[in-house]
Amino acid sequence: MKNIRYELLNRENNVNLPPELGFGQIFTDHVFEMDYSPEQGWHNSVIKPLSQLSVHPAAMFIHYGQAAFEGMKAFKTDNNQVLLFRPERHFIRLNNSAKRLCMPEVDIDFAIHALKELVSIERHWIPTRKGEALYIRPFLFALDTQLGVRPSRTYKFIILLTPVGAYYPEGFKPVKILVQDEYVRTVRKGMGECKTPGNYAASLLAAEIARKEGYTQVLWLDGVEQKYIEEVGTMNIFIHLKDEVVTPKLTGGILHGVTRASVIHLLRDWGLTVNERLISIDELIQQYHNGNVMGVFGTGTAAVISSVGEIKYNNELLKFNDGEPEELAIKLFDEMLNFQYGRIPDRFGWTQQVPIPVSI
Repeated sequence: MKNIRYELLNRENNVNLPPELGFGQIFTDHVFEMDYSPEQGWHNSVIKPLSQLSVHPAAMFIHYGQAAFEGMKAFKTDNNQVLLFRPERHFIRLNNSAKRLCMPEVDIDFAIHALKELVSIERHWIPTRKGEALYIRPFLFALDTQLGVRPSRTYKFIILLTPVGAYYPEGFKPVKILVQDEYVRTVRKGMGECKTPGNYAASLLAAEIARKEGYTQVLWLDGVEQKYIEEVGTMNIFIHLKDEVVTPKLTGGILHGVTRASVIHLLRDWGLTVNERLISIDELIQQYHNGNVMGVFGTGTAAVISSVGEIKYNNELLKFNDGEPEELAIKLFDEMLNFQYGRIPDRFGWTQQVPIPVSI
């Protein structure tokens, strides 16, 4: 792997961020890029000023969707250190998506090194208010200029950074979710476990229908039998029952959430029973009417933990905890932030520190 080239702007290290960041609306000054060809492998590694992309109209990712991306975060601690949360897991997942899409994998150690260099350069963009972070978007896409369905030979890899606030405008207030059985997003053994643009395009119409009915997101059912709960459009889902915490098992149609895996680890560390299994929407409704549902919450890099206050499915309306966040969801949210912001010892080795200064 080639060394990184640096083309940096001359600038002051002061950034005036707005009081309301939103999500993915502001971008830092620099990006990391590198190119791939069969002859050279990954090469031309550079950290350079953010600029518009110039691609041919026949670039294959536009026409055939050969692209994959990730989402992770960097956090600034109380003593001004910068931490990445489980970056190796995110790059493993990116490579899994790449393999499924016939794209070249990235060297994980080099990708983490490049990410740390970029984040260190842009550390002044990291917001410090509660729940805020620097969101990291690595992505791969196909560049061959040919109309014809086949894997591309050439690719580009980019890491983009954006300071973010809460993903949901509700903040930690419980969100309302609509169960979707008119459309499907993915099927088992399909592309659902890949973080690829097509999966998100497949969710847009149902999400618009949900929003028009006053719901924040869609809870998808499986694409074969239309009975088993899978995931929310932007989160894995957990159901807290009296004697267990249930989350849908990974069937190939569900994203392998890094926050999901972290939450399962935490819950088991606390002595709770966690089962990854098939759970039908009918079982959830029956457990609800039997008084066994303690709460429902979602997990994801963007939202971290999001408590669910209401689920609607046809004529069934399930409301939880009188519209207030469930105690377990609050505890998980606080504990995840404690890890991410370095407020407690990292007993699981989940965080990596970004060195300063960078090795330019």
